[in-house]
Amino acid sequence: LNNHQTEKCSASFLKMKLKEDINPLLLQVFRSVVWVYSAITFIPWYFFSGAGTNIERARRIKARSVSGHPAGPYRASNSQDKLVAWMHPGVDTLDKMFEHAARMFPQRDCLGTREVLSEEDEVQPNGKVFKKVILGNYNWLSYEEAYEAAKCFGSGLAALGQRPQCNIAIFCETRAEWIVASQACFMYNFPLVTLYATLGPLAIAHGLNETEVTHIITSKDLLQNRLKDILCDLPKLRYVIVVDCKSTSWLDMPRGIMVYNMDTVKELGSKADNCEQPQSTDIAVIMYTSGSTGIPKGVMISHGNIIAGITGMAERIPNLNETDTYIGYLPLAHVLELSAELVCISHGCRIGYSSPQTLADQSTKIKKGSKGDTSVLKPTLMAAVPEIMDRIYKNVMTKVDEMSKFQKTLFVLAYNYKMEQISKGYGTPLCDSLVFKRVRGLLGGNTRLLLSGGAPLSAATQRFMNICLCCPVGQGYGLTETCGAGTISEGGYYSTDKPNPRGEILIGGPNVTMGYYKKKCNNGEDFFVDENGQRWFCTGDIGEFHPDGCLKIIDRKKDLVKLQAGEYVSLGKVEAALKNCPLIDNICAYANSDQSYVISFVVPNHKQLMALAQQLQVRGTWEEICNNSQVEKEVLRIITEAAITAKLERFEIPKKIRLSSEPWTPETGLVTDAFKLKRKELKTHYQEDIERMYGGK
Repeated sequence: LNNHQTEKCSASFLKMKLKEDINPLLLQVFRSVVWVYSAITFIPWYFFSGAGTNIERARRIKARSVSGHPAGPYRASNSQDKLVAWMHPGVDTLDKMFEHAARMFPQRDCLGTREVLSEEDEVQPNGKVFKKVILGNYNWLSYEEAYEAAKCFGSGLAALGQRPQCNIAIFCETRAEWIVASQACFMYNFPLVTLYATLGPLAIAHGLNETEVTHIITSKDLLQNRLKDILCDLPKLRYVIVVDCKSTSWLDMPRGIMVYNMDTVKELGSKADNCEQPQSTDIAVIMYTSGSTGIPKGVMISHGNIIAGITGMAERIPNLNETDTYIGYLPLAHVLELSAELVCISHGCRIGYSSPQTLADQSTKIKKGSKGDTSVLKPTLMAAVPEIMDRIYKNVMTKVDEMSKFQKTLFVLAYNYKMEQISKGYGTPLCDSLVFKRVRGLLGGNTRLLLSGGAPLSAATQRFMNICLCCPVGQGYGLTETCGAGTISEGGYYSTDKPNPRGEILIGGPNVTMGYYKKKCNNGEDFFVDENGQRWFCTGDIGEFHPDGCLKIIDRKKDLVKLQAGEYVSLGKVEAALKNCPLIDNICAYANSDQSYVISFVVPNHKQLMALAQQLQVRGTWEEICNNSQVEKEVLRIITEAAITAKLERFEIPKKIRLSSEPWTPETGLVTDAFKLKRKELKTHYQEDIERMYGGK
């Protein structure tokens, strides 16, 4: 995880510069003025800002091979002797961590939720009705209040028959009650089964039946819309606890299932009782994956695993402390969001809750003229998946294209100037306050660190966010400073490769989980213990270590396809190279080993494709335009140009495409909750198009 703006200058930065459409003479005058300004302000700025320390930190060796062999294992330079396992001596379980935070920061804000002032239906020009909300300020639970609420809720669950080391499920949106419920389970040693709210009914039933849960924590909406229809398929289930404050009578529940309100359960547990303290090796969470490769698997994560993970994470967030504010909106059933929130709690930060529909002023559920969550909360820390960052990048660049020539020129010159300065390790306070302040305001204006995870973030998007949001963007891979060892010969990758060793990334350390729940076969394939007793996980990702100890993810084993002529194509590499094309909202590359070329399914950007259709004088509905052969041909030409610019090899460039009129969302089953592609489902969905593009039809 590299969380500093200061990085080595390289030719790749120059490729990301925006095109300067300006008179050469005026450009020279501008550069001369900038040079004079820089010369006058550089020396005082350099000493007062601590830039020298930042540059030195960026140039340090980040990791070294412990064995001295290029295959590794590699460890962070400050953890050569041993890996970190906990933040505070004796605090080796999550209940102890929360108790420690409540003792250290009792009166500080912990969990915040915005008050809903009003809801109304808004009719769109196309006749669709969108629900809009007007939200008030955040209401906060202090650390002491959150701790007591969790204690009462855990005691109440015990009163309803939930037993230590017996699984309990949570199927709920990201909200304060999720954390309160999870902490209750950690305190009382109830292993917590987590499931994505967007999983299909079969996957949900599979997870709940496999773990044999008798109690489930959910929300009113999810019970009504997702769970109710499968309750009869859950023979072990006895209790449903609804987290919403308003009581609702559920008269049409299957026989034998009781529904309780969260507050009622807390009242049952208001008389504190002794609870069974978990051990570090006990299961804290059974986290079901998003199912990108089939039926979701439950990953068994111990208390010690999570403590080690968030300890390593904390070391990579500079100056993390109780003055920080984190905005929580990604699914808490995803390990990135759960880890991020737990590391914030361990340091006394406050967490304000949001959702993708209410995040910003322009979000879909926010009524025009009212404020989104980032504007009210003004977070200093935020996690995001690349899908969200890519949207911000494209939206801002679209607005830049719509600016007057003077405004656009000013933005481009400031952008390129800041890129040059960042590549040298320097800041640009004047540009930040005059040019990028408005873009920074999209996330509240106080963001000091953005963490990206869940999928690869393109270099162009990372650089854009770094520049325009005026804060470092760290890409997280794994949860701790782990050991990575390359030991493979997949697709021509070897640990002896020059100039850098390459191979499959294996991760070892106290954060490596206990394996998959009831999946001994997978555990034998993906996990192993070495002769020193160290547990390892085979990631399936291909990486290379640079001389300064930076790990670069370059491929995915399952994304590698060998074409008819023997060339290896990385589908992920093709997608990452093309995803920043303005015409593309999403793309899935596909290749058959018995064919000689790559094809792609493309979800086009609505605004860009409609403008292109207008240029081509093609009329019709959105679906008709997507199916138009002339439009398809022109989009392929533009994609080919983008691929050449991105330096893709000839055999990597898609030769045929299919434009999809329907977006890929978790609800369609074509992407996971973290918006990762489900390649198997996409292949099935577009089977007829695959046959057509490969000449079968």
